[in-house]
Amino acid sequence: MNIIPHRYPFILVDAIYFKDDKHIIGLKNVTANEPFFNGHFPKYPIMPGTLLVEAIAQVGAVFILGKPQNQGRLAYFTTVELARFRRPVRPGDQLVIDVCETAVRPRVGKATGLIFVGRRLAVEARISFALVDLPAVLPAHPPATL
Repeated sequence: MNIIPHRYPFILVDAIYFKDDKHIIGLKNVTANEPFFNGHFPKYPIMPGTLLVEAIAQVGAVFILGKPQNQGRLAYFTTVELARFRRPVRPGDQLVIDVCETAVRPRVGKATGLIFVGRRLAVEARISFALVDLPAVLPAHPPATL
């Protein structure tokens, strides 16, 4: 997962198990220990919809940033369209995150993502992103340490 800059606690993909020239499939095993379950919701834990869309984006970023012409770049969200949440995602679910590239230009792209739990569709969304060169987004000084 070194292709994308995300790290714990914000990495939302555990593995990539299929990739071809227009399509990628990733997995996320949702555990009861996920930090967001502490507050969403303690007695009825449900994975937040925004994080499900982020999981689609992260799998899509692995796909697009893994291409040789995009090394040294980041993918930033620009839009989320038609996000639909079909069923709640709970601790113990395994997410199959299926992302298909629909359009890519040198600096922008679009993709469609589906998340399945078992054979049931849980989430669908269309996303757009901008590709940005890393030097333009790195901080001018090292980040603070605690």
